[in-house]
Amino acid sequence: MSKFMTLLVEDDPFQRTTLADLLRDEGFEVIECATAEAAELVIATSGTELRAVVTDQNLNGKMLGSELASFAREKFPKLNIIVISGYDAPHLPRDAKFMRKPFAPNDLIGAVCAGA
Repeated sequence: MSKFMTLLVEDDPFQRTTLADLLRDEGFEVIECATAEAAELVIATSGTELRAVVTDQNLNGKMLGSELASFAREKFPKLNIIVISGYDAPHLPRDAKFMRKPFAPNDLIGAVCAGA
């Protein structure tokens, strides 16, 4: 049985696969997207089964992870949102979390579970 659905947005295929495998190994159902635009469609059509969004800040396409986080927060005010980046924290919507790369796998799992 899956813990809950998590949306993972990462444009680097290796990092996306690695993070998705990590989350799946912990029992999460993971939807993977390579762009914020694709993730926006997933969020717009999701119901309450979507409980967490993990997004990189710098993505291919026109939208940043922080912009996706703001869209997600408007659509689902209680959604657990985590923005990751190798750079400084961007401006984030209220209650969104920031994690600087590199981070320990258990730190990501803890951040995703914190919203459960």
